Amino acid sequence: MKASSLLTTLLFACMTLSMQAQNDFSLPRSEGQGSFGSVSSTDEDGNPRSKSWGRKERTKKTPTPKGVSQWTVDPLLGDSLAAENTDTAVHNFQWWNLTDGFCGEYQMLGNAGSPRLSRIYLHRPDADKLLFLQSYDYFIGGVADFRFTNSKSPLTNLAYHKVGNSTNGQDRVRGYFSTNINAHSGVGFLLDYLYGRGYYNSQANSMFGGSVFGYHMGERYQVHAYVNATHNKMAENGGLESDTYITDPQSLPQRYGSKDIPTNLTETWNRNDGEQYFLGQRYRLGYERELSVPDSLKPKMPNDEELMKGLADSLRLMLATDSLQRNHVVDSLRQRWQSQQIPPTEFVAVGAIGHTLNLRTMRHRHYSYATPQDFYTNLYYGDLANIMSRADALQMNNTVSLSMLEGFSKWAAMDITAFATHQFERYNQPRSVSDSTMGKETSQNLFVGGRLSRRRGNLLNYDATAQFVVAGDDIGDFNVHGNIDLNIPLGKRDTLELSAKGFIKNMQPVHFLERYHSQLLWWDNDLDKEFKTRVEGTLTNRRTKTALTIGVENVKNLAYLAAQNTLLGGHEASTLPADYSHDVVVRQHTGSIQVFSASLSQDVKLGPLHWDNTVTYQTSSQSDILPLPTLNVYSNLYLRFRIAKTLNVQLGGDVRYFTNYYAPTYSAAANMFVVQDTDNPRTKIGNYPVLSAYANLHLKHCRIYVAAHHLNSGTGRRFWAPQYAIDPMTLRFGISWNFFN
Repeated sequence: MKASSLLTTLLFACMTLSMQAQNDFSLPRSEGQGSFGSVSSTDEDGNPRSKSWGRKERTKKTPTPKGVSQWTVDPLLGDSLAAENTDTAVHNFQWWNLTDGFCGEYQMLGNAGSPRLSRIYLHRPDADKLLFLQSYDYFIGGVADFRFTNSKSPLTNLAYHKVGNSTNGQDRVRGYFSTNINAHSGVGFLLDYLYGRGYYNSQANSMFGGSVFGYHMGERYQVHAYVNATHNKMAENGGLESDTYITDPQSLPQRYGSKDIPTNLTETWNRNDGEQYFLGQRYRLGYERELSVPDSLKPKMPNDEELMKGLADSLRLMLATDSLQRNHVVDSLRQRWQSQQIPPTEFVAVGAIGHTLNLRTMRHRHYSYATPQDFYTNLYYGDLANIMSRADALQMNNTVSLSMLEGFSKWAAMDITAFATHQFERYNQPRSVSDSTMGKETSQNLFVGGRLSRRRGNLLNYDATAQFVVAGDDIGDFNVHGNIDLNIPLGKRDTLELSAKGFIKNMQPVHFLERYHSQLLWWDNDLDKEFKTRVEGTLTNRRTKTALTIGVENVKNLAYLAAQNTLLGGHEASTLPADYSHDVVVRQHTGSIQVFSASLSQDVKLGPLHWDNTVTYQTSSQSDILPLPTLNVYSNLYLRFRIAKTLNVQLGGDVRYFTNYYAPTYSAAANMFVVQDTDNPRTKIGNYPVLSAYANLHLKHCRIYVAAHHLNSGTGRRFWAPQYAIDPMTLRFGISWNFFN
């Protein structure tokens, strides 16, 4: 079934369930209970209670109940993890739609939704099996990032973001809906559309994504279901023909606007489609435990007259004259009343049996109908005037688990889980240069592992997971990772928070680094396993608003993409892309590379004046292979105040800055960032601040911002990546509104 048809079907199912919920709903045990848990079906006057939609019935004078809780789901074991409600975040909302991130830490190509790569190494994830989707994490998420919602009333969030005008601007429309079927179950969906025309030629982006979700969080059975489909199409311009148009425009014979600057490519596109289907379910094993109730809260036995009110009038008259029979009947009524009192109980979960299914797909296409004759080094098959390269991938993980749960007794201080995962992968790309028809390759692995976790502690919490491949194509792979959080009280009003995390991994590089076949790029490699170790710690003092993070990583046998350029005849060595033919290869550094990172965040507050700062220092022992900027800085100075006790205002400006370095360049043919060719002259970017000003307003359930981004446009080496300039100054507007109904 196609993703669009599946999403339509699931959306219809969600609406049907919501409509049925209004007509077929019984109150859960936690609402409308009698003294000991019996559910009353009538009101105080004896009238039948009307059915409600997962909440108590409201009159016209009763306000709509508001309240939202959100959580994420672990894709491996299906655990529910508490999460911040980002859809209602107010602080710094003006930068929510920036591809380069809230703090400007990502290098990108300029236009909204373009591929991006974090300049802070410790923030980079491992290479994804679906490699071509990873650079679009700004738009393409997954179940690990998705927030399931439980709200007291149906919640709708509508957001619109606007940049520039109809010629070169960007638009993004986003809608999120969630409703409860009852107190334990809910459904919803997310729709997201982005269209960026771009401030430079051949740079337009079009992205659409949709997600449907549902959950049931019962005492014993719990399940999460999630379906996501994304489509993006990106025009490629290969970068500007020369940096001179940006760095020294006065030397040119005429003035060039951003749309007048020539680019290296036209009529070239990359298209990526992705889908994810996730089902996580768990059945908890345990017992019912009787709750102790104070005598003051226990129901009082009615007096004799109250007990006999239900008897027939003739019987009551007879008992009035026969005291012996009356005492006998009253004793029987007292015993009957006592037997009807059901003591309250609670379910105590001792263990759980779990299962998760996580299926992901990717379809990658590269199109070009006007490729310059000498721009690429190789054409392995086909015609330069009609390029259409394809690569597909599928990854399916099935995991079963058995857990002993934390908290069922004072001795159960942690969750203990054992699990096994079967992983199936399928790749589809051209077979060979002589036979360009699509050929399939499959891979299978069996993982076994365990997890220890503690999440309910006041002072100490931790999580440690180990996975080992015991059979399959990648036998010998292992991944051991974990984190620990410690809260150290400092007096009555202050707490020092210490968190640490780390990992040890021995992993085979992803398939597309070992084998990739296309019309312009081709490699078949036999790569060694990468061995990585990392230790990272963060010290936070909330009273002083100070956070210090220090991390060290060692990588052995790093596999990476690198540019390999060939100087064209009749040209001298330069940094102009047109002087070379271009290729991308996979290389593996057989030695070790060390990365050290230290990040300091300090927020200062003086009345309504706030000054938030984050400075990250990094160093790499092999900067030619793993280039990193020495410093990455974000500073935000603003006033925060309230008008008429209802309108919250954040008014200020910020600066983003990183020191110059040989940043990875971008390859349109690979649709990814690659290390610059060290055998030819390279280009440095950085040492250029980006200044912005904004006004961010919040009134009840509505958030509005107006921002001017890149106020200092017009001077300096303003590049996000080599040959890809930062957009000129842009005016940005956005609105987000939450509706509870």
